[in-house]
Amino acid sequence: MVKTLKRKFVISSMIAITTLIVLLLGAVNIGNIIIKKRNVERTLSVITNNAGSPPPMRNDESDAPLPPPTGFSREKNDYDTFMSSNFFFVKYDAEGNVVLTDTSRTSSVTEDKAKEYAESVLNSGDDDGKIGDYRYKIVSSELGDKTVIFLDTSGDIGDYLRVLVLSGLVGFLCEVLMLLLVIALSNRAIKPIAENMAKQKEFVTNAGHELKTPLAIISANAEAMEMINGENKWTKNIVTQVERLSKMTENLLFLSKMDEYVDNSNKVSMNLSEELRKCTESYIEPFSMKNVEYTTEIAEGLNITAKPDEIRKLINILLDNMLKYTPEGTFAKVIAEEDAGKVMFKTVNAVEDENIDTKALFDRFYRENKARTQEEGKSGFGIGLSVAKEIMEHHKAKIYSKVQDKNIEFIVEFKK
Repeated sequence: MVKTLKRKFVISSMIAITTLIVLLLGAVNIGNIIIKKRNVERTLSVITNNAGSPPPMRNDESDAPLPPPTGFSREKNDYDTFMSSNFFFVKYDAEGNVVLTDTSRTSSVTEDKAKEYAESVLNSGDDDGKIGDYRYKIVSSELGDKTVIFLDTSGDIGDYLRVLVLSGLVGFLCEVLMLLLVIALSNRAIKPIAENMAKQKEFVTNAGHELKTPLAIISANAEAMEMINGENKWTKNIVTQVERLSKMTENLLFLSKMDEYVDNSNKVSMNLSEELRKCTESYIEPFSMKNVEYTTEIAEGLNITAKPDEIRKLINILLDNMLKYTPEGTFAKVIAEEDAGKVMFKTVNAVEDENIDTKALFDRFYRENKARTQEEGKSGFGIGLSVAKEIMEHHKAKIYSKVQDKNIEFIVEFKK
């Protein structure tokens, strides 16, 4: 149980840490994309505003150099932005004839290719957009001539990928370091809980063992009274309640033992079909006394790898639960089969009320409608199904229930 708790703590912590890292890295990469796009827009604006010619290198009034980039963003001035950009443009007159093709600011595009790009852009009908690795914009003058300017953005794609890869590597390293740190701190984090659980287990174990002796004495005295005075309703009630307490004590000790450790060394291959037949046959008479139509459909050769004692206990818990809560004059059924690579068996019986919390049924000390249960004499402490759940968890198998058409099913599934 402590190992399970530690594992859950590590998993929960890493999920939270991973989510935070992904959000942070996502914000970094999205921010980088937004900044790059803004820079592209600004560069394209500088080029278009100056009609493909360099802007002034110095201030018009003082003829002093333009100020260097300052501040957090450290953006270049218009001249440096223009001179560091790779672009080309194609000019058209009012009749749509090419009057100028300038590819001097790029080495990867010929004049013919530039004209081909420009024709494609003009035919698309969009004044700005992207074609290949180029961001384009169409500038029209009052005279009707047009200039199609293309800005090379291939370097930005490389920047996106570099930031993505580097941030991914940093995130991975942080993930590994945080995993090691969480594992190192997990023992300290769960220590108070582990100590409290250990005390609870010790109390349950000691109390269970202490109860065994007085229960045995009470049972022996009741039997002696019956031998001397004969059976009566008082001795019968004593025996019944002793059996209830003995069963509860046995289940509590079983749960306490299973919480302490999981021993898989004595799992063997067993024939589930044969075990089910042996267990179900012993319930024929009890169901008959309740006037319940009790049937079984058990397929041959259902083999599983498990602990026979625990599986036997599991089967008896489900059959006892079915016997206890099946209304008189209805039906009960046990089905075992192989389906989709799984060995499964289930108990099906009628219920009077469909409003049952099927998930809570496996909680310890849970009983549906406790007052009514006591009135009808359905003795139980709400611990049997929790024992069944523990057995299945230790076998890495599934147990669940569902209610429909006033029938309740408890389904057990084993992997082959």
